[in-house]
Amino acid sequence: MRWNADAKIATLQSRSRLLTKIRQFFTQHNYLEVETPLLGKHTVTDPHIDSFSAQGKAQQPPQYLQTSPEFFMKRLLAHGSGPIYQICKAFRQEEQGKQHNPEFTILEFYQPGFDHHALMQQVDHLMRYAINTPPAEKVSYLELFQSHLRIDPHTASLNELHEKIKQQNIQISTDALDRDACLQLLLSHSIEPNIGKQQPLFIYDYPTSQAALAKIRTGSPAVAERFELYYKGMELANGFHELNDSKQQQHRFELDLKQRAIHQKALPSLDNKFIECLDKLPACSGVAIGVDRLAMLHAKADRIEQVLTFSWDER
Repeated sequence: MRWNADAKIATLQSRSRLLTKIRQFFTQHNYLEVETPLLGKHTVTDPHIDSFSAQGKAQQPPQYLQTSPEFFMKRLLAHGSGPIYQICKAFRQEEQGKQHNPEFTILEFYQPGFDHHALMQQVDHLMRYAINTPPAEKVSYLELFQSHLRIDPHTASLNELHEKIKQQNIQISTDALDRDACLQLLLSHSIEPNIGKQQPLFIYDYPTSQAALAKIRTGSPAVAERFELYYKGMELANGFHELNDSKQQQHRFELDLKQRAIHQKALPSLDNKFIECLDKLPACSGVAIGVDRLAMLHAKADRIEQVLTFSWDER
């Protein structure tokens, strides 16, 4: 039976230096560090994210380990906090893997007055400061699919996406896949392995069906003002120009629950306090960054357990 830690002491020292630099960056940029609950009465409705529930006393409803501090942090923003950041644990029921652990450390921050392009620039500055990356590149979701796969992800039909998956020799049945699942499959199998190798790459302006909690910008095509950051084979960040319309957000949550019901997943109740706060939410952008993955880059580690004190299997 092995009792010792997964990470080497030198790696823990590297991780500690990284956390110090992250906090220095936000102090220099006048952010307030906050703490919010890890347990809450509500959780996300996203059909692709499953939460851990924690049962309390008998006859009491379960609470949920938070998949991100987002809902609570937005309530603070609506309360008048100004720019805020948080480094905390988050929890998702997902397969453990090279870059995944069901319990992980997340950095989340929000800046009032920023759109997603301004926040991408600040994330780029953080990356350069914390782990000494070269300056990042930016490419729209549309340009990415056109250059790598020669299709328009906003207008391609489901049949065209199925055919493109076959052309890419992706050995997965497309029978039950909708458009978003097809696009994600093409992104993960045919595009992600070829991007962000030498310098970080931001992908921005996603299809509206993938808006989550982001604003939608009308146009031809309409797009979700959202971005993700990739570097050296890892997705590091997911950011939004934040939606601050309670009715629209409630409608999205209800659509999420319909999808969860179709897939026979748990149906969490809506977080009405969060929904209500959105009408007071200042115009802002926010982003979540995987700290464990940053630590992997900082320590030149190959697997996530190498930067964790005790991985999921060693508890």
